[in-house]
Amino acid sequence: MQVPPFSLTEQLDALGEQLDAAVLQVLRSGQYIGGGVIAAFEQAFAKAVGTPHAVGCNSGTDALILALRGLGVGPGDEVITCSFSFFATAEAISAVGATPVFVDVEESSYLINLEQLEAAITPATKVLLPVHLFGRPVDMEQVCAIAARHGLKVVEDCAQASGASWAGRSVGSWGDVGCFSFFPTKNLGGAGDGGAVTCRDDALAQRMRELAVHGMPRRYLHTELGYNSRLDAIQAAVLNVKLPHLERWIELRRSIAARYRSQLNAANTIHLPEAGPEGHSWNQFVVRVPACSPTPACNQSCTPSSDSASFGLPEACCRDWLKQQLQEAGVTTIIYYPIPIHRQPAYAHLGYAPGSLPVTERLCSEVLSLPIFPELSSVQQQQVIEVLKGLCGQRSGTAQATAAVAA
Repeated sequence: MQVPPFSLTEQLDALGEQLDAAVLQVLRSGQYIGGGVIAAFEQAFAKAVGTPHAVGCNSGTDALILALRGLGVGPGDEVITCSFSFFATAEAISAVGATPVFVDVEESSYLINLEQLEAAITPATKVLLPVHLFGRPVDMEQVCAIAARHGLKVVEDCAQASGASWAGRSVGSWGDVGCFSFFPTKNLGGAGDGGAVTCRDDALAQRMRELAVHGMPRRYLHTELGYNSRLDAIQAAVLNVKLPHLERWIELRRSIAARYRSQLNAANTIHLPEAGPEGHSWNQFVVRVPACSPTPACNQSCTPSSDSASFGLPEACCRDWLKQQLQEAGVTTIIYYPIPIHRQPAYAHLGYAPGSLPVTERLCSEVLSLPIFPELSSVQQQQVIEVLKGLCGQRSGTAQATAAVAA
């Protein structure tokens, strides 16, 4: 049996009739841009996040751009964030003319190192941009305290964290703006691209809404240059059907994560993610596969990684070997992310040398995301667990045997 990293099949089977009816209603209405369906979703999503405002847009990337533009970020400004994230986190900063400043992450949580974040603040810093990575929330009380001490704004990257919370309060409600993605693989996913920004400030919400429609406060009046970044009515209709199920889906993700952590705790050649805070929403379950010692056993079983050699990163051959073995055994995994943002060719001009963010670079050579989605069956998960245990035992035994021969 092939176990996919993510599947929508079961979700579509369960909600198919509702989704069909909702989409068909939009198609028959003839109103595909704007209208009551989108307004209904924005109101429901704002309520779910706990903010007065939610403004739909066409992607999580545009949500970040709208947030930064809405806060007046532009050329000459710096935005501090982490490099261990999807490229869009930094791309949005550059898109508004500002400069991303990257700091390292914590090895235990994969999240931005808040001590380094505060140390990186300069007179040019305008925004702190924490990323709630893999569904795990950043300590937003600390982030907001740092921002208050330095008079800075906070934009939360919630692309992977719909439904997550910190200290009982939803991500996206702590900072000045929360930025969400509704890409199909997210905890709350549409049938294509989609996103939203959330905030408490009336004027900021209005400005971001206008920026999303060509800087247009009313039809054919353009007060500034904006974007064509609207959430379309079909996506809103799909999200309206799915939103009431989000809490239940996250509870299922938490149960799956708990089973992985319980049954894989003896697989000592991989490192499991921490349980994290109560509000973790487990968009991904990401293990780490540390590199073998430079022994003949490693050289015989692992193939050097081209990404490691090309981008000045630690060797990823052991992680890549395990991924390939899992694939051959019917378990598909994904690497989030093989190349950190600061080592991407697009940011070579910023001058981050190999080793400049050592934890981030090591994680990119070790991380591997196991299958996790609400409908992952116990049979499928057990297959993943048993295959992984077998491979970890094989890897451990080979390394021990080689060490004994060498001794």
